[in-house]
Amino acid sequence: MFTPRAIGYVSSPYKTTSEIPKGLNTRHDAEGVLRILRDFELGLTDIEGFSHLFVIWEFDRSPDFALLGSPPFEERPHGVFATRSPRRPNPIGLTVVELLRRQNADLYVKGVDMLDGTPILDIKPYMSSVPMEKLRRGWLAEAEARKALEER
Repeated sequence: MFTPRAIGYVSSPYKTTSEIPKGLNTRHDAEGVLRILRDFELGLTDIEGFSHLFVIWEFDRSPDFALLGSPPFEERPHGVFATRSPRRPNPIGLTVVELLRRQNADLYVKGVDMLDGTPILDIKPYMSSVPMEKLRRGWLAEAEARKALEER
């Protein structure tokens, strides 16, 4: 096992979890800044060439975990590993953001869904070799289809 250390912190418009948009078809359009610590700035070399980034971060305000839970828009419980719940055995979050620009050790991004001050554990360029037609969305696709029928 390793001991994670923060490479930076998120500057986000969200101060409480209730402010973060949740639910089916939620769009994360909020802008924020990934403020990377100066000791790690060299690691940002050439990051500007990527349009999107994976941000790996810590759910530092999640006190415990549950292996089953119901998302806010779904009554049926699902396993924690089939959801984006913050209540995880290892409190690690993953978000894809759009890189708008870099200014020294600050990355200006769009798509934040983290609280202000959230520790950043790692950043990786977004690369996917899986074609859209091969992606499956599991129970989430079923919930979206049910909601679409209800709205008709």
